[in-house]
Amino acid sequence: MTLKTLNLRYIYTFNYDRHHDELCKLESRQLFAEEGKDKLLFSNINVDPSISSFIKNRFEIILSSDNYSELIKKIKQKDIHVEEFKVEYLILEGDDTAYSERLQKLRDIGYSIEGESNYHAPIITYAICHYQDVWYFGILIKKNPNWLKHKKKPYSFSNSISIDIAKTLISVASKGNKKTKLLDACCGVGTIMLEACFVGFNIEGCDINWKASNHTKLNLAHFNYTANVYYSDVKDLGKKYDAAIIDLPYNLYAYSDDLIISNIIESTAKLATRLIIVSISDITDLINKTGFHISDSCNVGKSGKGKFFRKIWLCEKKIM
Repeated sequence: MTLKTLNLRYIYTFNYDRHHDELCKLESRQLFAEEGKDKLLFSNINVDPSISSFIKNRFEIILSSDNYSELIKKIKQKDIHVEEFKVEYLILEGDDTAYSERLQKLRDIGYSIEGESNYHAPIITYAICHYQDVWYFGILIKKNPNWLKHKKKPYSFSNSISIDIAKTLISVASKGNKKTKLLDACCGVGTIMLEACFVGFNIEGCDINWKASNHTKLNLAHFNYTANVYYSDVKDLGKKYDAAIIDLPYNLYAYSDDLIISNIIESTAKLATRLIIVSISDITDLINKTGFHISDSCNVGKSGKGKFFRKIWLCEKKIM
């Protein structure tokens, strides 16, 4: 058990597909200033798992010990009294504890807590886990799975970004801070805005296409979300934001060229000090002309389409 691990408050567990490996690492660098290992991360930073596509759980460490019996003794000494609780066994990388043994450990924990358990609708969930010869006991916070309902939004667009990417763009843009004022500069059918509204971010959107902006409004209304959506060119907004997300036109259903892309980026750059830009082509030179520098980036492939990928740039205003 290392001193570094002893001083950290949370264990985060992750789940992602191979084609999202770079995207998950980009998010982790922005939320935690480091990348996870073995699909988990120890950190002192408190992040709501529901803002991320890839964070499964946040485990808040209460007690730890390299001796299991000593851990149980510590739990009993805490004299925990709580009603409607549940205990789970969180399996981490390298833990080969047999199922029957895991069940016994759950019983050990349950008998060490005073109160009535509630397996189906607990008010609080405790958990135990084992990693690199250390046992941990704590509170388990799971990601809210209801965001997946957005896959059935009434209006969609075949080349829209996935909800996984949309969710990540929000967490990267905000660095996990829900007080961040966000702009979706080319909102399309509102994929990004839906994910922001679901977890309570302050976001507005705009689109120069009336049909797109209207579909965004209808999608938001379908899920009972409230957010401002402007049928407007971004250059005419005249508002200020902490960060802006730009999912650039793909030149498929709306004409786009370097001049149009440059105008979108430059106009948005006047409204925010932090930009997250998504494109299917290399626009590094266009970004460099805006007075912003690229502080991080990644490639995102599309499942089943080996040659199709998007590039995501995190851009911040240059300090003069």
